Amino acid sequence: MFEIYKSLADYLVYQVLHLPPNQQLALAFHFFIYDTLKIFTLLTLVIFLISLVRSYFPIEKTRHILSKHRVVALPLAALLGVVTPFCSCSAVPMFIGFVEAGIPLSAAFTFLVASPMVNEVALGLLISVFGFKVAAAYLTFGIAVAMLSGFLIGKLKPENLVEDYIFQLKVGETKERELTLKERLNYAAENVKAIMSKIWLYITVAIFIGGFIHGYVPENFVEGVVKGASFLSVPLAVAIGIPLYSNSAGILPVIQALISKGVPLGTALAFMMATTALSLPEFMILKQVMKPKLIAMFAIIVATSIVMAGYLFNLLF
Repeated sequence: MFEIYKSLADYLVYQVLHLPPNQQLALAFHFFIYDTLKIFTLLTLVIFLISLVRSYFPIEKTRHILSKHRVVALPLAALLGVVTPFCSCSAVPMFIGFVEAGIPLSAAFTFLVASPMVNEVALGLLISVFGFKVAAAYLTFGIAVAMLSGFLIGKLKPENLVEDYIFQLKVGETKERELTLKERLNYAAENVKAIMSKIWLYITVAIFIGGFIHGYVPENFVEGVVKGASFLSVPLAVAIGIPLYSNSAGILPVIQALISKGVPLGTALAFMMATTALSLPEFMILKQVMKPKLIAMFAIIVATSIVMAGYLFNLLF
């Protein structure tokens, strides 16, 4: 399938637009056309499949499992984050729901990290851009970062740093019925439509930026910046990523272009993790439900875990 997309990109760029091969504009256009087709195709397939799996685990059932089986609460919360495509801001209401349901704070924070950073959108894009091996590694490291962060925060016993009213909220349970296979397929299809309608513009703009970087930013410029930072390139990437706000759909095509210019994979993916799992808008929302000390603890622990993952990525790839 992807060979067809490559042939189509070749035809449009070199035959229709008559751009000379290896010209900067030609490289940028080819990158944009090929990656747009490839990313949207794989993203649609991955979102559909994971949405189908998610239909078997509605949120009330998941909350019940997490509160009942606390020994496995951390991995379950991380896995729930994988199949829940929230950005860092929209994951906060789910975090509140977990806390008021009596789910341990360690599991609630694990979900808060995993949901925006590791989900079907991120995995679909990673598979389309870097292949299954890197996507599997990112999934493993992402879950590890989320679980480690949740575990460490839980060990600090931060209950007194969460606003009292959160523990007093009662969302209530809704009775859920078993869905038929047709209803599950319809749910998956509707979920694809809903998610893609929200992120298609971000992806298109990001691919356009990635195409510009791919075609016009000199390799020696990027390599010079990375080599100048040397060992500090990973924490520097995380520090730069935290003030930014993006989702995986918006940032990954840019990451791809940077890597093509010489940025190490671990450094680039650490930057991606930071922009998706930590953001200033998220901190502003969290300020309504927890005290600044806990927000600072959360940010430091997650950022440190991401830096560790970035270094490991660089060692392995």
